[in-house]
Amino acid sequence: MRNRSSSRKSKKARRKRHSPPGSSPGLIHLEPDALKPIINTFVYAAGECQENQLRTTEEISKQLQAAPDKFHWIDVHGFGDQLFLEQLADSFGIHRLQIEDVVNGYQRPKVEEQKNYLFIVSRVLEEKEARLVNGQLSIFLGPNFVLTFQEMYEDVLEPVRVRLRHGKGLIRTSGSGYLAYALMDTVIDNYFPILERMGEQLDQLEEELIESPSRESLDQVLSIKRELIAVRRAIWSERDKLNEILRSTLDFFTDQSRVYIRDTYDHTIQILDIVDSYKEVTASLMDVYHSSVSNKLNQVMKVLTIISTIFIPLTFIVGVYGMNFARENPVDGSPLLLNMPELYSPYGYIGVLVVMLVIVILQVIFFFKKGWLTRS
Repeated sequence: MRNRSSSRKSKKARRKRHSPPGSSPGLIHLEPDALKPIINTFVYAAGECQENQLRTTEEISKQLQAAPDKFHWIDVHGFGDQLFLEQLADSFGIHRLQIEDVVNGYQRPKVEEQKNYLFIVSRVLEEKEARLVNGQLSIFLGPNFVLTFQEMYEDVLEPVRVRLRHGKGLIRTSGSGYLAYALMDTVIDNYFPILERMGEQLDQLEEELIESPSRESLDQVLSIKRELIAVRRAIWSERDKLNEILRSTLDFFTDQSRVYIRDTYDHTIQILDIVDSYKEVTASLMDVYHSSVSNKLNQVMKVLTIISTIFIPLTFIVGVYGMNFARENPVDGSPLLLNMPELYSPYGYIGVLVVMLVIVILQVIFFFKKGWLTRS
């Protein structure tokens, strides 16, 4: 389970810087620490798959021209070269506004249809260094190519690469649309381990909050609640995007691919149901925390009240016998019979102590029979 410092770290997620207000549309604004682009490509057909690492847009164009009858996955990681991005956009006929969406800021999952390609955005959720990272996968889908962009070198798409290398399933024989589906499906499937981790944490936190509620446990509940909000925001838009693809007549996806996309759509519904149920759990855990804290306070107040109640009659007796009235009239020496004869009794002190002890014992017996001395 993550500690308090890691939950604080999750609040300090890296924020994107946007272009200055009033900038020209389609402006590519790069982060100062943006990684240099790495281009990995797969050229594949039914019985073959070739994996390459390229450096320039010219090499990408030559690869496409050398194998026009095969399918190509051009996988770009890193946005640290503006000239390369502009040249790549020109070579594929990609609108500058969409390249701006790839590089700048947070884009909600969506699908945009252009004349020669589709532009698809997916939100990629990963856990890195005990915090949830919300990344973006940008996909350009053409008749025989899939062009993907990601900001960081690491990603969650390795299972797709393994399937391509080993020819598993239909991925080599079902066209570029099926590859785009496989990428989106892998992104969605990566949500389940994250939710599974959250579920395990919530189970542990429930036990902690019942047995020994603490501020650290409450902070972890609030951290999970923030993560659930991020997951819900992403998966809600993913569901809308997949629904739009299923309802459209886009030629890039065959009927066979749509069957699998419908299954991914069902996964988004499942994730939404899990997120909603976990949000209810977090709300109930916060109620458990407040109830536990209130119950502890009530226990303390009950103990203090019982102690105070025991000392009330004792204080009264001590106060009465502490008044020290005289036994005899100081003027004529006559006895004052009504002024505390016990003050001058040889057994008065012991007698008062015994009476006070009996009162305490009777009170404790009374409280015990009422059940006020037991922890509830």
